[in-house]
Amino acid sequence: MARIAVIGAGMGAMAAAARLAVAGHRVTVYERSETFGGSVGRHAHEGFVFDTGPALLHLPAVYRDLFVKTGKEPLERCVTMTQVDPASRHLFADGTAVSLPNASRAGVVAALDGALGGGAGAAWGGFLDRARDAWDRSRRPLLEEPLRSDRQVLGRDPYPALRQRRLLRSARQAGTVAEIGAWELTDPRLAALLDGYALSYGLDPQHAPAAAALLPYMEETFGSWYVSGGTRALAQAVYERCLARKVEFVFGAEVARVVEKDGRASGVELVDGTVAEAGHVVLGARPWPGLVPGQELWQDDDVAERPGPGRQVAPGRFMVLLSLRGARPSDTVHRTVVHPADGAAEREAVFGGRLAERPTVTVLRPADPSTRPDDGQEAVTLTATVAPHGAVDWTDPAVRGRCADSLIEAAAAAVPGIRERLLRTEVRTPAETAAETGAEGGSVPAPALAGAGGAYLRPGNRTRLPGLYAAGGWSHPGGGLAHAGMSGALVAGLIVEGDGFRGSQ
Repeated sequence: MARIAVIGAGMGAMAAAARLAVAGHRVTVYERSETFGGSVGRHAHEGFVFDTGPALLHLPAVYRDLFVKTGKEPLERCVTMTQVDPASRHLFADGTAVSLPNASRAGVVAALDGALGGGAGAAWGGFLDRARDAWDRSRRPLLEEPLRSDRQVLGRDPYPALRQRRLLRSARQAGTVAEIGAWELTDPRLAALLDGYALSYGLDPQHAPAAAALLPYMEETFGSWYVSGGTRALAQAVYERCLARKVEFVFGAEVARVVEKDGRASGVELVDGTVAEAGHVVLGARPWPGLVPGQELWQDDDVAERPGPGRQVAPGRFMVLLSLRGARPSDTVHRTVVHPADGAAEREAVFGGRLAERPTVTVLRPADPSTRPDDGQEAVTLTATVAPHGAVDWTDPAVRGRCADSLIEAAAAAVPGIRERLLRTEVRTPAETAAETGAEGGSVPAPALAGAGGAYLRPGNRTRLPGLYAAGGWSHPGGGLAHAGMSGALVAGLIVEGDGFRGSQ
């Protein structure tokens, strides 16, 4: 079997490494930082513990499959996972609020009818029916198979938008997330709910194709799961599974370039000049100039490594980690989303490279005792999607403080007396993300989407250089915990089974 070099120790890279090791390959992972997990990080201070990356897991079947395929111990023996119920609570600018139950279509419809009235539940339920159709049409080619050579088929939007007849004007159909909200959901609170899903993945509702309906469909169908100890515990479990399969990790080892010999990848060269030979190389990080000297990784007509039209740098995440005095009330909801009054202004700021005055804020209040020193205190995380570092100078203390204040002000609707309870505030911005992960601007890659002529797809797992493959959020099928795990499975399948590999059956 071959020696394989993996660049980066993110979730997609480790998922590929574990599967390849089980297949008998000798796998070495080279990671520029001193730890594993990529964006799945952790911040701890005086007994308070916070996730600094994704905090909930969707589509846990991806990691269940990884653990089944790489060892005797299933995922649930390695980590404790619980369904978050309600999945989320939403606070709207007009004062209305609704809690959505986890993985219960009927429960969500009933909750929306009860809180918003006016047939809101039926409107959302009809939308989910259409989203299910989009899921059924695109699931395999979009998520479970290597990106096809005839990827043009994914350029067509699978969402079956309603045909809207208009007096004396031609009929219209929604082609974007914003148009679904305006033309199919009609209630501005339902539109804000849908916009919030898109924004949480770093997508602009004004331009993201209607196929983004898959994102709320996946969450509301397959549920939201919390990993005890935080999502970092999942990364730890995947890392330990790699070690059990004899994967070698070299930390503090930054790769300068992929070595090419006889027209194929033959290893990696580190910044210190060390060369490690390999029969295959897996790129688990965002490509950088000079990775393969004198060669583009993908064909000119392949999808570009961008979140959408215009090659703009994708947004990042602004986080405020709050250590609070006082116990967490027993009836506290794990995740609350506070929606602003002017969603359009937020979108224009985030995707126009400016600071949003009133962002959509996600408030996370886990019941997990391991996140706090004792039951008389609480760890709370506030998150908003923001413009990337560079467009906004996230190293500027005044900018950081202004943004943190706006998040805390919004969170007060979900955490009464939040300012009076403050013990300590820690701010993390796209500048920190860029420094720790190497992602340009501290961007967080969005999941791949069908539609929009393929502009929201990611580069394929195969590259133009034989022997070099790509895994992780910057390649097919895009960002997010579940998608990263899928990319690892696809890369392993391509290496083990060859170009005839067609994905899971």
